[in-house]
Amino acid sequence: MGYLVIIGIIFIRIFRMIVELRDPNIIMKLSRLGSFHQSKLSFLRSFLNEFKDWDYKRDKFELDENGFGVAVYSFKKKERVYSLICFANKIKDEERSDRVIATKWDAAFTLHDGVPLKKDIERLKKEVPKQEIGRLSYKELTLSRANKSIRVFDHVVERLSNGIQPDLNLLEKVGYLYRTTAVYGSGKFGLADRFRIKNREEINGPFRLEMMLVYLVRQFTFDQVNHVAEKRNPKSAVKLDLKICKNLGIGNSTGLGMAPFIVNHPTLLNNWILCRETALKKIREIKEVEIKDSNLFKECVRNSIKNITSWNTESEYQLIKIKDLLKDVRKFVNFIEKEFNFKKNYPFNEIYLWLEKETCEECIEYIVSIMMEPYNEIIQPLIKEMSSDEEKYFNIPSERTVEELRSILEKKYPNILVINFEKEANYKKFWFISKNKEEPRMADRFKEEGSELEQPLAIARDIKDLYTELLQSKKNLTIDKFLMENSHLRHVVRRAFIIEKFPYSEIQDNTISEKIIPIDMLRLKLSFFGALKFDPRSDKWLRICMFQGAPLPHELNNYDEQWVYKNHS
Repeated sequence: MGYLVIIGIIFIRIFRMIVELRDPNIIMKLSRLGSFHQSKLSFLRSFLNEFKDWDYKRDKFELDENGFGVAVYSFKKKERVYSLICFANKIKDEERSDRVIATKWDAAFTLHDGVPLKKDIERLKKEVPKQEIGRLSYKELTLSRANKSIRVFDHVVERLSNGIQPDLNLLEKVGYLYRTTAVYGSGKFGLADRFRIKNREEINGPFRLEMMLVYLVRQFTFDQVNHVAEKRNPKSAVKLDLKICKNLGIGNSTGLGMAPFIVNHPTLLNNWILCRETALKKIREIKEVEIKDSNLFKECVRNSIKNITSWNTESEYQLIKIKDLLKDVRKFVNFIEKEFNFKKNYPFNEIYLWLEKETCEECIEYIVSIMMEPYNEIIQPLIKEMSSDEEKYFNIPSERTVEELRSILEKKYPNILVINFEKEANYKKFWFISKNKEEPRMADRFKEEGSELEQPLAIARDIKDLYTELLQSKKNLTIDKFLMENSHLRHVVRRAFIIEKFPYSEIQDNTISEKIIPIDMLRLKLSFFGALKFDPRSDKWLRICMFQGAPLPHELNNYDEQWVYKNHS
């Protein structure tokens, strides 16, 4: 039987090329993770695809002449209904802040499970504008708030009320009328716990309800600006052109608060990356690519060049990355149009190998994302694998031995184990929670106070500490006895047993090095959310725009899935 299996494997390898998944010790480096771009796996795009045949409706729109009041939007299919309830509020300019510690916002939102009754709206009217200090019920699924870009919003109202469309140059620079400052879910502040809804087919993908909320908020911003313009000048006002609406999204400023998430959710991170790597592997293993698929791929690459040139940023760091990306994408276009023949066997594998040899990391990952565009049959099954039942893997197998754990570290963390943490440069930074702003921050250990309050985000250092202790322990010592003497290392012992099963669960880099660029961690997560353009304002926070260029609600049942590669300026 064993002989037949071996013969079978040889037969497969002769007649079908097998591509290995990419090495986690390369892919999980921050410079590579910080070069990821949105793809068909991104939550924003999978949400649109899942809800394209749902009935969209504006159920309630009761705003006064200044745009303050209540609005309700819904998606419905058969007996299932999701309703966004919007509360637009009047606040003073000095009360407007995007900080987590803010207490007032231009608008507050909640996604309600089902059709809200009058008593639900009255209850939520008292609680939703309070956000964190309010209290929601299991009927509410997500919670958010947003502020106007006052300059843009007022400009658009003024122009529309006078019967003319707004200045496109201004809109291009900003890209949105509102920016969200947080989106919450999964049981926070009384919201429905994940277990209540996790088995619903339509929301099986990660963050799908959060994406729905942001998408419906986008439509509210268009309706509100049209309403205020019409009330200001009923005789002359015009509505915001639908093409302009389509090229506007919802803004967001993202800081270090997002970074701990990808450290604290290792199995979820693994599933995101593994699905992406599996998609690439399957595409590279396609022996014969159909003409329609190669044409779609090439079209997306060509179209994307115009989109890259429309990115707006003042960040020198990002400008260099954009310049390198643009140069290499143009080089790649020249290669596939003048030198490459898609009729050869395994063309995408050859393309990938060429990219690794000839282009920068940013370009490699950019083209990897575009490779997925022709292949719904590969991508759709993977989307359902991107969630994780994290608690299932939380327990530590205490019966395992020190020798086994040491072997795991040597196999899974080879680059981490060679870092010398006695050098100041390798432990210069530390993570902490700001007392005033209640947000994660990073500081210089040798210049600033507070390192005694360090958050457990220095995984590389702690793995090295664990390895040092394991080398001094008896090989046959069981983990429960080891932890009795080393309880401070429990968190990385758990991580080591997780990475044994989940190869992409760990950032293979030093998150407290003087060379760390934190926005690489932010970009990783935002690429899976579906952000198209990144505008770093420093190495610690950046601006993005969600749903810019996305189909409007009335277009969902028939839209171009490759809208992301069109020009959205």
